[in-house]
Amino acid sequence: MNEVIIQLITGMLGSLGFALLFGLKKQYLIVASLGGLLNWGLYLLGMHLWNTIFFAGLLASAASALYSEIMARVKKAPSTLFFITSVIPLIPGRALYYTCSNAVMRNWAEAKSYANITLQYALSIAAGACIIWAITLTIENIKKYKKTQ
Repeated sequence: MNEVIIQLITGMLGSLGFALLFGLKKQYLIVASLGGLLNWGLYLLGMHLWNTIFFAGLLASAASALYSEIMARVKKAPSTLFFITSVIPLIPGRALYYTCSNAVMRNWAEAKSYANITLQYALSIAAGACIIWAITLTIENIKKYKKTQ
């Protein structure tokens, strides 16, 4: 249990670090940091439920996109501020490093294995965000259409 708490705190701190790096206003720092905690918590939950990187990442990314859309309306700011900082814990740095390292050493089997993991992370982040953004855009278009009727 302590390991999970440490992972959640480091996910939150990682998001906070990138929020500071991107120069977010002080009023957005806590919201952006909590997005990272939420993201990594849902990723861990997804790994516990399905034990697959893609579905765990999809759940976490979709939740981050939904969280960023909600916080964008609450804070009256662009949703990308909150999405980018909250999805930081999912970035596959380790897998990408080992992909490149093994490719440089011409260890193609290991490079291919790590590239597969990297691709799963990247696709899950993109798919989760796209699903939520498509739903959000559809709802907004329906509301605009109803106003014109």
